[in-house]
Amino acid sequence: MQPPDDFNPVIGAPEPLLPGLRRIVAPNPSPMTYRGTNTYLLGTSEIAVIDPGPQSAAHLDAILGALESGQKITHIIVTHAHLDHSPLARALQKATGAETYAFGPAHAGRSEIMQALARTGVVGGGEGIDIDFAPDVEVKDGDVIHAADWQLDVIHTPGHIGNHICLGWNDHCFTADHVMGWASSLVSPPDGDLTDFMASCARLQMRGWQAFFPGHGEMISDPKARLNWLIAHRNSREAAILEVLQGGDADAHSLARTIYTDTPDRLMNAAARNVLAHLIDLKGKGLVEVIGKLSAEALFRLK
Repeated sequence: MQPPDDFNPVIGAPEPLLPGLRRIVAPNPSPMTYRGTNTYLLGTSEIAVIDPGPQSAAHLDAILGALESGQKITHIIVTHAHLDHSPLARALQKATGAETYAFGPAHAGRSEIMQALARTGVVGGGEGIDIDFAPDVEVKDGDVIHAADWQLDVIHTPGHIGNHICLGWNDHCFTADHVMGWASSLVSPPDGDLTDFMASCARLQMRGWQAFFPGHGEMISDPKARLNWLIAHRNSREAAILEVLQGGDADAHSLARTIYTDTPDRLMNAAARNVLAHLIDLKGKGLVEVIGKLSAEALFRLK
């Protein structure tokens, strides 16, 4: 899906979204981050910084410069340990003294299957992982993070990466990279797990959200429709993979080239990683089998 052209924020400028909520977009645009990482400032006195973003002196200055009279950063909350979301937490903590909150370090929350794959090292992965990240406070699913004028419900949503969390704020939700409006999320094993991703989508469907605030791109004003699209999109990819495999054995790269016909060459490796995630999920469902040992280059066939 190509990014819409109508999201053009002023990079580094705090933009009010709702009472008590502002967004600052980091200066790290790319094919994988769209205009840049969204950093959210929540609160009117005690401020939570949600996803401080990449290592950037300019972005650090923008966050600190957004503080108004009487405001203090008291919480630094990291939704997941990717290099475009978590590294600035260290400099921001040094500047403010605020504690960092997250589900855990970079490899926390992996399923048993992905832990086993990671130990073998045969499927690659590791795209943009902040391996040095470790929070001061490890939160778990169902925890509540709160301050004087806000509270956030922690929802563990593995899939994009095992330590990914969403944050419920009343009937709004900070969905980070799990649900975005400009593109679907990358799921790349062993950090990404499609089985977990789909289960996390189903969990988010259980609440009547009014809006989503994603890690990249504009606010999503119809969360139900977006979640339905995301699930249908993944189901259609699965159906396409199974259809192509009817014609014979194939690996993730050849399947991606056949299925992702409108994807530019620079994103084809990411497409192949998404296909690999589907193949591992289909193997777990008993619908396909791997020929030989599982690896990023392995051939798969219908079972």
